[in-house]
Amino acid sequence: MHMKASTIMSATHTETVTHNEAVTRTVDVGGTPFAYREVGPTTGTPLVLLHHFTGVLDDWDPAVVDGLAAAHRVVLVDLRGVGASGGTTPDSVEAMAADAISFIQALGLPAVDLLGFSLGGMVAQEIVQRRPDLVRRIVLAGTSPAGDAGPADTLTVLRNAMEIAGAEGKHPKHFLFFSPTAASQAAADAFLGRLDQRTQDRDTAVTDETIGAQVTALAKWERDSSSAGLAHVHQPVLVVNGDDDTMIPTISSFNLADQLPDAELSIYPDSGHGALFQHHELFVRQVLDFLRD
Repeated sequence: MHMKASTIMSATHTETVTHNEAVTRTVDVGGTPFAYREVGPTTGTPLVLLHHFTGVLDDWDPAVVDGLAAAHRVVLVDLRGVGASGGTTPDSVEAMAADAISFIQALGLPAVDLLGFSLGGMVAQEIVQRRPDLVRRIVLAGTSPAGDAGPADTLTVLRNAMEIAGAEGKHPKHFLFFSPTAASQAAADAFLGRLDQRTQDRDTAVTDETIGAQVTALAKWERDSSSAGLAHVHQPVLVVNGDDDTMIPTISSFNLADQLPDAELSIYPDSGHGALFQHHELFVRQVLDFLRD
């Protein structure tokens, strides 16, 4: 097992700390160090968080992580090539899912719950189809089933948001994750403020190579015709999105829930791709109730 010199701890050691205090560790996954953090109690089924396009450990909202960690062992991970993890980011959701499964096994976790956001939600869908024995319950936020239109346009949407953000002196996530209304933009300011609260041991930003690989994976996902396999997913699934998602169209959440045998659908008002962050208190309550059932 490979550990950073400044953060040497057992891969099975968990402390009840906050998101902003959690130490970044690494675990050896087939010869590659994967960076991860843990928050919450040591008992119960762990909840593994799988992140969005370009997302790293520091892009998870502390309000969401700490809220969920009040009742669950929460595990955040940078998959291969992302952030502080080693290796090269694969260019398919299937390969990302294989890496996530290997990570779960490397931590010695016999079963997990999954929370997949955006690209991470696609990875979660692939994990449960490949290894249903590893997964108890799933939360899918701002994501789509394979074959739905939208993921292939992600890079264009990102570039447009960056241009507008530059012109208006704002962060691109104001436009990528939130609606243009005053209430949603105020929520964006609050969310970005929470992301800046962690000052020590911050993660590494994604590289252009990782962005390129993830864009390719998203485009492949849109062309994929394997979503029929969702009919065989019998784990309970909570599907969440905002009512105006400009990154992964909100209709995809309806389509996703429709294809899953045991799904609940929750659409939050006046919000976009980052609805789980804008309505973080409601989201945490819903997820805790869902996982408790």
